[in-house]
Amino acid sequence: MLKSLYIKNYALIKSLEIDFETGFSVITGETGAGKSILLGALSLILGKRADSSNLFDDKAKCIVEGSFDLSNLNLISFFANNELDYEDVSFLRREILPSGKSRAFINDTPVNLNLLKNLGNQLVDIHSQHETLKLGYSDFQMEVLDKFGTNEKLLSDYINLYSTFKDSQVRLKNMIHENEQAKRDEDYFKFQMSELDTININDSEFQELLELSNYLAHAEEVKQVTEKAAHLLLENDESVFDKISEITDEFGKISDFHKQFREIYERMTSLKIELKDIAEEIEGFSFDTDTENLNPNQVNEKLDNIYKLQQKHNVKTIEELISIRTDFENKLANISGLEDQIIQLEKEILSQKTELEIKAKELSSVREKNSILLTKSIKSKLTKLGMSDADFTVSFNKLDEFGNRGLDKIDFLFSANKGSKNAEIGKIASGGELSRLMLAVKSLITSRKLLPTIIFDEIDSGVSGDIAGKVGNMLKQMSENHQIIAITHLPQIASKANSHYFVYKENESGRTSSMINLLNTKQRIEEVAKMLSDEEVTDVARKAAMDLLS
Repeated sequence: MLKSLYIKNYALIKSLEIDFETGFSVITGETGAGKSILLGALSLILGKRADSSNLFDDKAKCIVEGSFDLSNLNLISFFANNELDYEDVSFLRREILPSGKSRAFINDTPVNLNLLKNLGNQLVDIHSQHETLKLGYSDFQMEVLDKFGTNEKLLSDYINLYSTFKDSQVRLKNMIHENEQAKRDEDYFKFQMSELDTININDSEFQELLELSNYLAHAEEVKQVTEKAAHLLLENDESVFDKISEITDEFGKISDFHKQFREIYERMTSLKIELKDIAEEIEGFSFDTDTENLNPNQVNEKLDNIYKLQQKHNVKTIEELISIRTDFENKLANISGLEDQIIQLEKEILSQKTELEIKAKELSSVREKNSILLTKSIKSKLTKLGMSDADFTVSFNKLDEFGNRGLDKIDFLFSANKGSKNAEIGKIASGGELSRLMLAVKSLITSRKLLPTIIFDEIDSGVSGDIAGKVGNMLKQMSENHQIIAITHLPQIASKANSHYFVYKENESGRTSSMINLLNTKQRIEEVAKMLSDEEVTDVARKAAMDLLS
């Protein structure tokens, strides 16, 4: 429950601190005194977006802090999962700087706004006048029925499956689009591959091709040099080989006479062998220089093709061309792979759809049963609120396709008067009827939702007299299980409360600010009497106030 609220520098509030009691509390005061400002400040520590234009002093920061008794709320795991220090009495704080930036804290630990809002949603439910209008919205009506029923696990399973189903549909759509694009690109990929296939060599083979091109360009000169070299080395009468052999033989004769001569002989022998090998290689090469069977044009054409492909793909090496070719090959493979994936995903979607249909039918069955109990319960509540002739039913229709809550579309049908035909709420209910119907709905769903604190901002709109007293009685009854705080203008409701807070304005140093006080018995009588009076509070009004409060 909400134990206390401290507000500094917010809207018309310079600074105030208020302690709240258990049970049923009311807040009264003149229009514009600042009752709704209190709710605005409270909303800040429940995760509402901040606005620096709401500062009382635009040069100072705003602070709103609330203390909450969490001892009966089973929130220890929530605090542990979010690495927060748990205390039975915990503090939620919000600070708004003049720059517009804001900070949020839970027990002095900085947190993001989503975490603050998540915790706040488990602590306080604020019902505003605007929320009453939601009664006419189909989504809100479905939420009411689901909260009233006991199908939370089934609904959660359906929502998770529906989310997966929608994700799968999006993935399938994207895959089909990608596959269609790939098919349009298929011929292009194949053409690029066929171009790259024409080179069909690696980098070392490319280097050999360059050498071959160079050789073919100078084949005649190579032939002349190699033939002359072979002739000088071996074929001439005074060939180099013969001269080396002669020198080697001579040193062989004296190799035993001195170590140096023996080394020269060995080196000459090695030179003779190496020269012989070179000469034979030259003869062989000279023999291979016959270029009649080699076509220089073909070699150069192949090189030109490689250069063009390198320029086309903006690369410099054969390896890069091969990599590009591999990439096109993979893209072609993915085309057929995508088709397989599409077939598989379509099967998964069909299976998910079947499971969704089962879950949706189960939801519909549970809802139809719960709607009977909801109808009976709301009629009972409306009777207690002075609408014994009112009728209420839940109409079911089937959606053409799955929605985020199943295949059901529901409408709350209502009539306030005997003999009138039920119709959609938003089309026929008056403001007072809507308020009472909303209170009936709220009392039912909050009894099943263990929120510790429920705040009503003028739930009494459009009601008066004995009906207001009945509204007060229902709020009093709700306070047996929840802390109920109601902002009201009606003395019949104010008199039912356990605690009565009065909001008023005062002027200080030429500036108006809002204040709040917890009234004692005497002050309550005077305030209720004022609410019963016109301009002047009379003894008759005070007597009536005492009767209401007794």
